[in-house]
Parts: sequence; structure tokens; C-alpha cells
Amino acid sequence: MTTSIQSTALEPDRSLDGDAATLVQRLTRAMPVYGLVVLTVSLAALFSVLLPDTFPTLFNLRAILADKSVIAILALAATIPMIAGKIDLTVGYGIVFWHILAISLQTEFGIPWPVAVALVIACAGLFGMLNGLLVEMAQIDSFIATLGTGTVIYAVAMWHSGGRQVVGELPDGFVEIAGGNFLGLPIGAYYVLVVSVVMWLVTEFTPSGRALYVIGANPKAAQLNGIAVRKHVMSAFVASGALSGFAGVLLASRLQIGQASVGLEFLLPALVGAFLGSTTICPGRVNVWGTLVGVAILAIGISGIQQFGGAFFVEPLFNGLTLLVSIGIAGWAQQRRNQSIKRRIAERQLNDAPPGSPSTAG
Repeated sequence: MTTSIQSTALEPDRSLDGDAATLVQRLTRAMPVYGLVVLTVSLAALFSVLLPDTFPTLFNLRAILADKSVIAILALAATIPMIAGKIDLTVGYGIVFWHILAISLQTEFGIPWPVAVALVIACAGLFGMLNGLLVEMAQIDSFIATLGTGTVIYAVAMWHSGGRQVVGELPDGFVEIAGGNFLGLPIGAYYVLVVSVVMWLVTEFTPSGRALYVIGANPKAAQLNGIAVRKHVMSAFVASGALSGFAGVLLASRLQIGQASVGLEFLLPALVGAFLGSTTICPGRVNVWGTLVGVAILAIGISGIQQFGGAFFVEPLFNGLTLLVSIGIAGWAQQRRNQSIKRRIAERQLNDAPPGSPSTAG
């Protein structure tokens, strides 16, 4: 499989930044890369000015952090296979089953909550391995494979719950997993921070992380250079699955009920956050901090619009339009980059051609 958006699509082309490049030209080339960070800060400042009594408050910050922590973890889960050039749609479908399973293991089977949490995360990791097997062993496109397995696990969630809510008495320890606070902020925000730091260290400073980036840029070149493509891609899906299982545990702890109608609304914002992550912080690369910026701009934008009295359909509309814009920016930047590379290759061939050759004649 080849990715539709190359991992270096938005990376500034240093060879085009000659001494003659003006400040305006440099800023124009940098805007697709760093513009999202500026836009995030600008949106927060704008809403703070327009809504001084409700937006720039600690209450609103806590609400955003508590509400978006699950989406942030799902976005980070989607980021892992995306680094390797793959798409994992089961982060959105799977959380439906994982949060139901986390509750039913305790209420229906009487399993202690620490064991139930471990079982859910382990099952989610095994499910990620299944996705990896389908993508690497059966050579099914990752979008198709995870769409199929995601739909199946969503059906299993509906069968298991019977289309009804899964309710019961949950231990205080389980409820406090996502319901507690630390230093005045929801504990979910600290989970996101810890997961982000671990992912950043692994992807940026370990051989496995660098291998994933090489695979995402050019899987054939990675294989020719001795990188175990199959092993790394399968590991990425396992990690993505386990992280989505953890997100399901957090969702179950927060809601304290399980229902099949909850969860799918997390799929689009998680993917949007991951896609937006490829356009900022680290130019041209899907990256951890970029993903968090992507989730932040969604959270800030939606919160501000809703406080202005936006209708119930504003959130999916905002998510969808943001996804289209992010993909459009990446595609446009990739097109420009490819054109500049072709032009430089043609100019080099023309300069290297011996005098009198057909390429220099006339």
C-alpha cells in the first residue's frame, strides 16, 4: 500500500530557500506547517475576548480537558499506525465494545476491576494484532481491513449489549480512574500527558520509532535497508489497539454505563486530530505533539462555537470541514513539492548534458 499523502508532504524544501528568498516567501512556505499553532492560539484569544465571562475560565478548561481526554487518547492511538502510513479505523469502532466490556466484566461476571481493566486492554491489543495480520499477511489495504473489522466489533458490541444499556454497581476504584482530579485538573488530562511523553520518546529517540517513520515515507526502501516492515507495522497496530482499549476503560469509568450508541462519535475527531498532526510542529511528519495541537483546535473551536449558541450539528460539521481542510493543505503542499522536485531534476539533467547532445541542441 502507498499512502495518499506522503510523510514529507509539508516539509519545507530547504533547497528552495536560497539567499535570495525574501521574508514573505519564507513565511508563505512556513504557514502550511506552523499556521495551525498560530490558529489555535488565535482562536483561544478570540473566544476569550468575545466570551470573557465563560470561555477563559477554569471551569471551561476543566470541562474541555475532561470531555476531550478520551478523544485525545484515541487520536494518539490512530497516530501510531499513521506514522507507518496506515489507517486504523477501529479506534472509533472498538471503543464502543471496549467500554461495554469493561463494565460487563464487573457487573455480569463479578471480575475485580483491576483484572477487568487488564483484560480489556489485552483483548484490544490482540484485536490490533488481527488488524496487523490482515494488513501485512493478507495484504489488505489498511482502510478496508480496519473498516471491516471495526464494523464486526461494533456488531459484537450490539449483540453483547442486546441494544440496551449495560448498568450495575461499579467499584469506587474503577469510577475514580477517570472521575478523579489532581492539582485542580481532571485526571484524564494527565493520562494524555503521560501517553504523549512516552509516545514522543519512543517515536523520536528509539530505533523502532525511526523505523516506523522510514516505513511511512517509503516501505520498499525500508525493506531494502533491512528494516523488518511486517514486524513494525504489526506492532504499531497492537499498540494502537491497546491504547484504544485504555480509552474504552476511561470512557466506561466516566459514563459508568455501557451502550452501543456511544463511541462512534469519537472516530472522526480522533482521525481529524491525527491528520492535523501531520501539518504542524514537526514539518511533514505525523507526530505526537502535532496530534495534540489538532485535538486542541477542535476542542477550542467547538467549545467557543457552542458557547455562542451553535446548534447540535455544529460539532460534526466543524470536524468534517477541518478534516477536509487539513487533507487539502497536505495534498496541495505535496503537489507543489513534487512539481519543484521534477523541475530541479529536469534542470540538473539539462546542466549535466554534454554540449551538442539532443537535450541541449537548439
